[in-house]
Amino acid sequence: MHVELVSEARHESLIDLLCELHAFYNEGAVASREAVREHLLRNLLAPASAQRLAVAVGDDGAVRGLAAFSLVYSLVEFDPDNRRHCQLKELYVRSSDRSHGAGRALMAWMARYAFENGCRRIDWPVKASNTRGIAFYESLGAARVVDRLSYRLSGPGVSALAGVRDGVPQP
Repeated sequence: MHVELVSEARHESLIDLLCELHAFYNEGAVASREAVREHLLRNLLAPASAQRLAVAVGDDGAVRGLAAFSLVYSLVEFDPDNRRHCQLKELYVRSSDRSHGAGRALMAWMARYAFENGCRRIDWPVKASNTRGIAFYESLGAARVVDRLSYRLSGPGVSALAGVRDGVPQP
């Protein structure tokens, strides 16, 4: 197995993994391959996207896992050793490939990539109920950030805050 930034040769296999990821987060819901392909090409891999996609690839060429991450600059840290960090959006390994090193390989690859690009910190969220994931992250030496909480505003909440009614921004 090896890890690489996703290439066109891996798109079809990555689409399979993204369909599985969709079902994982949406209780078995099925996403069409065409919708996933369009999202991958038009959004995730768009030139304007700040997100990078690293994939763990098996000896057969199939994508076994994915790390989606961005490199961001701090607004409050100016020291060269602290001003840039890596934000992991998603780490996902196919259910059939878990506990075979893909997650660790992805995290190690991403850490090296981040380091080589001036990052000295990696941050990511994890569901509190994901005890297996938490144990995995702690096995890597990661520490839980105890003074941070995660918030979300979605759907009607975004519309209300934005002053949008019936799909139209109000003056």
